[in-house]
Amino acid sequence: MKGLVHWFKSSNKMKRWIFLILVGIILACYGLAKILVMKEISFQEVGQIVVIFVVGFVAIVLGLIFLNKRTLEILIESTDERMEKKKNVNVKSLIFDKTVYDQGPNIVVIGGGTGLNTVLSGLKQYTSNLTAIVTVSDYGEAMSNSRRELEVLPLGDIKDSIISLASKEGQIDKLFNYEFSKGKLRGLNFSDIYFSAMKDINGNFEDSIIKSNEVLNMIGRVIPVTLDEMNIMAELENGYVVEEKSRIPEVVSEKITKISRIYLSPSNCKPAPGVIDAIKNADCIIIGPGSLYTNVIPNLLVNGVARAIKESTAIKVYISNIMTEPGQTDNYGVSDHLNAIIEHCGQGIVDYCIYDTGEIIPEFIKKYNLEGQDLVEQDIDKVKGIRFLQRNLSMISNGHIRHDPNLVATSIIELICDDLKYQDKENDPQYVMLNTKLREEKRINKIKKAMEKKEKKNEGKNEGRHKEDSKKGKSKFSTKYSDRIASIREADAKSKVKIDKDIAKKLKKVEKEEKENQKEISRQTKVNKMQSNLDSVNNYEEKSYKDNTKTNTRNAKRIKTKDR
Repeated sequence: MKGLVHWFKSSNKMKRWIFLILVGIILACYGLAKILVMKEISFQEVGQIVVIFVVGFVAIVLGLIFLNKRTLEILIESTDERMEKKKNVNVKSLIFDKTVYDQGPNIVVIGGGTGLNTVLSGLKQYTSNLTAIVTVSDYGEAMSNSRRELEVLPLGDIKDSIISLASKEGQIDKLFNYEFSKGKLRGLNFSDIYFSAMKDINGNFEDSIIKSNEVLNMIGRVIPVTLDEMNIMAELENGYVVEEKSRIPEVVSEKITKISRIYLSPSNCKPAPGVIDAIKNADCIIIGPGSLYTNVIPNLLVNGVARAIKESTAIKVYISNIMTEPGQTDNYGVSDHLNAIIEHCGQGIVDYCIYDTGEIIPEFIKKYNLEGQDLVEQDIDKVKGIRFLQRNLSMISNGHIRHDPNLVATSIIELICDDLKYQDKENDPQYVMLNTKLREEKRINKIKKAMEKKEKKNEGKNEGRHKEDSKKGKSKFSTKYSDRIASIREADAKSKVKIDKDIAKKLKKVEKEEKENQKEISRQTKVNKMQSNLDSVNNYEEKSYKDNTKTNTRNAKRIKTKDR
């Protein structure tokens, strides 16, 4: 009974269509009854009855259509867990079938790092047919004690992707990143223990990763791009070769040069089972965002991957980075990112490029400038054969500029919906579901913004009550721009710290030079003193010599005189 009552809540918007159906039934019944009870009937009366019946019938049909449409919306709405306060989606009596998401588009996301995980966490709200193809690129790096002890592959990026695809990210994140600090397991990471156990159960790492979906209740699946041991190597423009992935940014900065190309060693790495099939069956292939030369391009260099993407009929989308990376993409624009991918993999690997509007608060950009980073220039005119879509993709998270998972996912799903429209598939269940979710996303965002404004307003009122004198309180400017003011102060503080460090370095250098000068002066003084002493000795010896000569001369004269 409680579940039935939920159907008639004003927020569900069901009563209007039920009322329309009732009106239609009444009109249709009235028209039929009129014909049955009348003995004689004129043409005018026939026309009126037909009109009443047709209006009633149309009202019934429209009411049923919109009632079913609204029911579908509620089914999706009632299971959306992104809203903290579900005052308008509390329809718990309805049973939602997860196969609606299983009918969603088949999307493959290729990359690594936080960029890949951002896209995955957003897209899992729209479809269960998600495949993450992740790079395994930590070979040759210093192994952790946990990896060495358990003899597991470097699965850091795979672990993060599994966390992103988990239906509940919070506890999985804490669990997989937990490191034991006591007993025999001290120093071991839980994720390494988990993958080691899964490998023993299933026989290999590939099966253990894929079957993690059953164990961890993941939305989609994660596949390593290759199971072969590979190193990511960089050849710089000056001919220098960097053989360790982690040292690429450092060496590029030291040599004051750029990356000419990235290649794998060995170059004949085979794709892991399931990678090529996933690409072939995809409706949409997403490349990036992420570190261009260490997370994006290496996946495409594995044998057969780039060719499979080119031959696929899927929509191929590149999500551009928002900020440059020191030592990798210094002074890069959108065109430089795309040209790097094309130079390594050839034409036809990207159909669309989605890039950010660049409308970011300058104070946050200033923070990145201090670390040698800047906004990716939007020089889209330098690349031909690719369609560009400018979207608002960025957000500020803990003082850092990041891709917003929901905004990125919305941009991708809108592109897929436009493609379905182009194929005249507007009645396809996939299109209906995605389009409904997009509209619900917009509505939810409006509700969230309204709630945030209301909360801020209430906070302002509460603060006002506790203040004895409103004139002494914060101004409207400081209230409105408190975040920006804090950001400016933080950036200035960082700048001051950096300046202080530079001054301290210069002072140390000056002090060092002064000490060296003092040492040189002291040494020179000693030399001068020694020279002075030596001169005195020489003068004494010369004087003694002269005196002896004079004495000898006098003695010789005396002897001569005696002889005479």
